[in-house]
Amino acid sequence: MMVSGVHASLMDSPVRGNESLPPLKDRQVGCARRPKLLDQLRESLRSRHYSSRTEQTYCHWVRRYIHFHNIRHPAEMAEQEINAFLTHLATKEKVSASTQNQALSALHFLYRHVIGREVGDLGEVFRARKPKRLPVVMTREEVKGVLTNLTGDKWLMASLMYSAGLRLMECLRLRVQDIDFSRNEILVPEDKGAKDRITMLPESLKAPLQQHLKTVKAIHERNLADGWGRVLLPDALDRKYPSVPKEWRRNGSFRRKTAGKALRRAKRRHHVHESIIQKAVNGAEKRPTWPNGPPATHSVIPSPRNSWNRATTSGQFRNFSVTRTSRLR
Repeated sequence: MMVSGVHASLMDSPVRGNESLPPLKDRQVGCARRPKLLDQLRESLRSRHYSSRTEQTYCHWVRRYIHFHNIRHPAEMAEQEINAFLTHLATKEKVSASTQNQALSALHFLYRHVIGREVGDLGEVFRARKPKRLPVVMTREEVKGVLTNLTGDKWLMASLMYSAGLRLMECLRLRVQDIDFSRNEILVPEDKGAKDRITMLPESLKAPLQQHLKTVKAIHERNLADGWGRVLLPDALDRKYPSVPKEWRRNGSFRRKTAGKALRRAKRRHHVHESIIQKAVNGAEKRPTWPNGPPATHSVIPSPRNSWNRATTSGQFRNFSVTRTSRLR
């Protein structure tokens, strides 16, 4: 299928996921190369300090939207085409209500900030139904059974999430400077809505966490000696303060065993991938508990933050499991 020059500048990579769509090649329009639509979308998202995950998600849905309408430019489409795409997601692909709303948010952002016009009344959109379910809360014994089947860093991360009420990515991105051992507090910077919040650090986890940070610090010092122990800072702070990325307090608490590459092609050690702890907790749910009690390395089972927040922290603890067991409805 031949693609016109106007449409050839829409996208720069195929859609990821179950569908396999052909990549579109760049075309020259006159003597100047037209900016790609997704490049404009990324620039607009980054200028408003959206996260990299939001950027990836929005680009994904814009690609899906364009391919659904046979590579038509979004500027040539309006509410009718948006309605058809959202209805297709709900009726044909059977997506959840949150997934359909995510796609709608991406299209709203595209038209408002890239195309330059607001999305009007979408009419009768077939909306995916959001099920009304009661929250599933783990008991103290169930949590103990999961934690006793975890060891090392995975036990420490799971215990922090359960007892301090941390989300999965909040725990993985936790930096040394965010932990205040003297006040038993953990600072969660730029929570949802770009707001900071403070949560408690359980007394029972102070010693294991301090021991863990000693090991991480030794690795950080070896990395610095090898010339690549810098961390990635937001808002170009590493260029303004060149020595700050090398500081120990800026280092992440839970890092990968091997180095990776950041967006700026600098060799860095990133945080542990979220799938590592997800798979560990999922496997711990399915294994029986230790017959003679938990090993000495993690014999302390932290308590939830308080009775009011028990449902919240336990719910988040359950939510990062990859699969849902028969107890979940």
